[in-house]
Amino acid sequence: MLSQKALTNQSYLSVFTSSLLVPLLLTGCGGGGSSGSTSPVTTPTPPAVETPVTEVCANKIHTIVSATDDGSSATEFSPANAIDGNTASISRWSSDGVDKALTLDLGTTETVGALTIKWFEGAERVASFSVETSIDQNTWVTVLTQAESKGNQSGFELVNVDSSQARYVRIIGLGNSENTNNGIVEVQVHHCEDATGLFTDVLPNEVGIELVDWYLSVPTDEDDSGTSDSISETELAGGYSNSEYFYASGDNGIVMRSPSYGFKTSTNTNYVRVELREMLRRGDRAISTQGVNKNNWVFGSASAVGQADAGGIDGDLRVTLAVNDVTTTGENYQIGRLVIGQIHANDDEPIRLYYRKLPGNELGSVYFAHESRVEDSEGDNIETYVELIGSRSNSASNPVDGIALNEKFSYHINVNVNLLTVTISREGKADVSAHYDMSESKYDEDGQYHYFKVGVYHLNNSSDPDEFAQATFYEIKNSHTGYVQSE
Repeated sequence: MLSQKALTNQSYLSVFTSSLLVPLLLTGCGGGGSSGSTSPVTTPTPPAVETPVTEVCANKIHTIVSATDDGSSATEFSPANAIDGNTASISRWSSDGVDKALTLDLGTTETVGALTIKWFEGAERVASFSVETSIDQNTWVTVLTQAESKGNQSGFELVNVDSSQARYVRIIGLGNSENTNNGIVEVQVHHCEDATGLFTDVLPNEVGIELVDWYLSVPTDEDDSGTSDSISETELAGGYSNSEYFYASGDNGIVMRSPSYGFKTSTNTNYVRVELREMLRRGDRAISTQGVNKNNWVFGSASAVGQADAGGIDGDLRVTLAVNDVTTTGENYQIGRLVIGQIHANDDEPIRLYYRKLPGNELGSVYFAHESRVEDSEGDNIETYVELIGSRSNSASNPVDGIALNEKFSYHINVNVNLLTVTISREGKADVSAHYDMSESKYDEDGQYHYFKVGVYHLNNSSDPDEFAQATFYEIKNSHTGYVQSE
């Protein structure tokens, strides 16, 4: 039967402290330019209103009295949609043709120095536009001329404009890189003095993470598929970011933030996630995402044929992160927990690595679950939990050697033939490791394939709607025997 080896202290994994080399986009006023045991539960309907997590202006102009256009837009995509607080793509202003204008009424004269705009299909096409402001709608001042959106941002983009006194703001659509349509899902207006600071992008980088090795799941449904959106390897490597769910932090990390409710990866899962999925094909879409092929890896105990067909043999994953936020409300067994790393197989999970902090505790626990493909007497897969730091109990006391929110730590997941090794490392403290023998778990059988997952798999679908889980990742390094990370 399955055996768990004793916990041991090891020192072979040191905390990685180098930055991701993720560039930060500095923004300011003036000189305008666009930048830019689990139990099944019933999932409540996702809330319609979302708030961008990257708040570039602490005191934005919240009151926009009305939005109008030149009368050419369809009723379905009326101007009011652009200021209704709903960031779903179906709720957008849309108008076809060059020089179609969306006009915002702020109600009173304000200092205007920036906009934040969520463009329709902002990650797929580049919008062209200009911005004008007016006090009385008779005299207009051009504050931004023929600007362009980034074309790789599905969240809000910051648009700095020349500072002016204005009651009215007019965004003049000039079409996009694909056609003459102008589409804005949501727009916000900001004071000049509020637009200084950092509005950050996730861009390709040379060290901490090779984004072309991963695709991303975010809890939006831009393609109207009914499930969450997947951002391809090439899109990620090209600089994709999302101001709500996936963006650069001010300390050179990548933030992943998952709400409790939103679109999920399939109808068979109960929980929302913002998570990277390993893709050894590195953008080669001729290779399927599933199967024993060059996109996935197998155990070193797999057959010779399986090893030859796979993209790699055995697996090694090294991640440095800090968990920033967890939930404090909801079902007792769901509060404060998230999965920060996984090995996924065809249908099952050789490991799910958890972080959990309960509301009354200052520190969090770390543990993992191993799901065997062997079934128990009731036909369910046998699942074993291994505690590394603290306890996974719903009533756990504050772990003496636990990990606080915003504290950097590293984890190392290694598969060598059938041996799973998990190590937690922190600066100035001894490593904590556990070994798990997977030789009887049937993951080395023909047809079984594997891939790493890293991010925020948010295992709480019962919290207050405004709660979320968030972590910042500073290093993600994946490797396999026979797999070369070069193009």
